Order: sequence, then structure tokens, then C-alpha cells
Amino acid sequence: MAHPKETRDALRRAYIFSSVSLELAAAQCGVSFATAGRWKKDAKENGDDWDVVRSANMLASGAPEDVARSILASLMTQFQATLEKVNSANDIPAQERVTLLASLTDGYSKAIAASKKILPETSQLATSMETMKLFATFIQEHYPQHLTAFVEVLEAFGPILEKNYG
Repeated sequence: MAHPKETRDALRRAYIFSSVSLELAAAQCGVSFATAGRWKKDAKENGDDWDVVRSANMLASGAPEDVARSILASLMTQFQATLEKVNSANDIPAQERVTLLASLTDGYSKAIAASKKILPETSQLATSMETMKLFATFIQEHYPQHLTAFVEVLEAFGPILEKNYG
């Protein structure tokens, strides 16, 4: 199904200037994620790198605090999308799921730590995320029989951390 040029332009604007994920932009514009990805790839091959333009727009859009908040919001969206994919993959064993979640948490914690100087309010969230990572490692090493229950509780607890500190 061919889409009008206006749809492609709307998708590009949503991705670049509204800083939404490509998945969300595709959904908003009524196209599949595969189509959105193909359009983004084709544009890059023709000299229009949406990611470069998006980054430049973020940097030019205001104060460092605004840029940092925008980047953190984008990371939080990616974190949530990845977390949902891990949660919905029923074929991942509990131990591997904990490892994936710990890795995801580690990356997120590093991003939060890097933004602490610009956004001091992220310190509480970084501390909470680091605590959850340490706790996951502790359970994996000392109480592996409880990994499945821990993953279930951690998945339910994540939104509470986000609500209180995110």
C-alpha cells in the first residue's frame, strides 16, 4: 500500500521535532514500523539522516537542562519499550531475563549518572535503579530459586519507581 508524501513528512516531523520513538511516530501516522524504518533508512541513504537532524534539533532547542530532559525522556521511552519486549517474550528463561533486566538497568543507570550534574533531581532515580541492580545480582547469586518471583515483582514495581522518581 502506497502512502502519500504527506504521511512520510508527518512521520519525519514526529520523530525529529517531537522526539517520539520511531514506533510511536509510525503508529501516530498509521504506518507499520517496518515501513517507517524503511523510510528512515532510505532518507539516510539519500543524505537526510533523521537521527543527526533530531540530535541537532535537541541541542538547538534550548538550555542544557531542557536538552538533558529531552534525552532522558527519549531514553525512558526506549527503556520502557525494551522492558515490554522482555516481558512479553515468554520463551526467555528466568535467569536470562534477570540478566537482560540487569543489563538494561545498568545502561539506564549510567545514562542517569551522566545527567546528574545537569539534572540533580535524577540522583534519587539513579540510586533506586542501582539498588535494584544490586538486589537482582544478590538474588541471582544467593537465592537463584527465587529468580522467577523476583522478576515478577520487579516488573510490577518498575512503574512505581518511575512515578516517584522519573
